[in-house]
Amino acid sequence: MAYFRSRPWESRIGAWASAQSTVLDSPATLQEKWREFSERYPEEVPLPDNWGGFALTPSTIELWQGRYSRLHDRARYSRINNSSNEWEITRLYP
Repeated sequence: MAYFRSRPWESRIGAWASAQSTVLDSPATLQEKWREFSERYPEEVPLPDNWGGFALTPSTIELWQGRYSRLHDRARYSRINNSSNEWEITRLYP
């Protein structure tokens, strides 16, 4: 996967060392796994079998910022067209 190869070497080693979302008994365990994989793959780091990802291109994003007064700030960002980096901002009632 091209994205995996574009990541820093340290991050690619981290992908091997981390059993993501499972219980970690101590930070030292993760550090030891990282050291082991850094020795195993000193140069090229292969793509782990369990590694993957998604490329998301949102058309709409909504943000909400809570305020003490409960007059919260809420905004919707809508892409003007799917191939554009221009966004329309609409304020919404909270």
